[in-house]
Amino acid sequence: MSSSDPEVVIIGAGAAGIAAARALRSQGRSCLVLEGGPRVGGRAHSCATLGSPLDHGATWLHAADRNPLTRFATAAKNHDEVRERHVRVGERWAEPAELAAISAAEERFDAALEAARAGPDRAVSEVAPRGGPWDATVTHWLCTQIQAREAEYLSAHDQFDNGLEGPNLLLPGGIGALVAELARDLPIRLNARVTGIDWSGPGVVVRGEFGTVRAQRAIVTVSTGVLAAGGIRFTPALPPAYQQAIHGLPMALLTKFAFRCASSLGGRMGIEPFHTVRRAPQPGHEPPMGFIMWPFGRDHLFGFVGGEAAWALSRQPPAETLRVARAELEGMLGPMPLGQALVTDWGTDPLFLGSYSQALPGMAGARAVLREPLGALRFAGEATSLGLAGTIGGAWAEGEAAVA
Repeated sequence: MSSSDPEVVIIGAGAAGIAAARALRSQGRSCLVLEGGPRVGGRAHSCATLGSPLDHGATWLHAADRNPLTRFATAAKNHDEVRERHVRVGERWAEPAELAAISAAEERFDAALEAARAGPDRAVSEVAPRGGPWDATVTHWLCTQIQAREAEYLSAHDQFDNGLEGPNLLLPGGIGALVAELARDLPIRLNARVTGIDWSGPGVVVRGEFGTVRAQRAIVTVSTGVLAAGGIRFTPALPPAYQQAIHGLPMALLTKFAFRCASSLGGRMGIEPFHTVRRAPQPGHEPPMGFIMWPFGRDHLFGFVGGEAAWALSRQPPAETLRVARAELEGMLGPMPLGQALVTDWGTDPLFLGSYSQALPGMAGARAVLREPLGALRFAGEATSLGLAGTIGGAWAEGEAAVA
């Protein structure tokens, strides 16, 4: 190594990479962040395409009382305090007693996961309550929508270990904007996609079209989707335990879409800002989506589709996702003057290949394996988090931990 080589090279300028670089800078240690894309933030990205800030990826600061990014958030809104549910049941809206029954079913779901933690790891579908009038609804919401994978593909132990309590904060300027601001003045090289890492030692040699970088250590923060697809060639190959852990943490897909709506729309369809609108699953119908209405009183709404439906739509032009989303929304609220729209592409973007990792049944221990130091290598990100997996806060904490 020469005197100009950094002590640590960080692969990826998402939350974990930025957190690691900030931690190294605070310790007076040199580093270089290599980012394959044209921007910082990774899966945290805010835009104003619809006239006001909107997050393409990370949307909430979950578990805010233990989320390391909470200390940086200003003017945040606790969504839990203003969110109300509007649930469509067939051709009508759910009654208050039915909404209470749904909440009780969610509590039974959580209790079932906790009880399952005492036994061998199984699929969530094998331990979740079944047969109750709202069990299928709750399983769809808590798995296919929130976790972005169907219950049969989710580890029950991993879901319990990474259960997220409130507060759940929304930021008026967007989480992506916050993360980008926290990256200010860091040594980040954009459009520098890494294709190979030689960690045969001593130190590491990192290669890409940008050339070669040598360092004492490397912190790899790219997604398990990219790792599983062979986006980075490791020399020597990673040990079998690490390869198994990567493939045991495949990427789930949560596609986000948003519509701008005429601000003159009378009464905003009777839905207050921050409220949620969704329908209960029905046999013979497509899996339902979920919508968040008028955040911060703005003239747009956004929604999500997760799991196999999201992957199927990702193979179609974006206009098809918007068509399906519009039909879903208008099927509940009637015709709406929806205008400018956007849809995310996390599943097809080669820098991510999904939204966030989910442990397969029987692979709850994969995160702990992947986060163990491996010679001069360290993997860090939401996939290695033990308690905040799949979240921006988990990725940030893991970036800081990787420096220790």
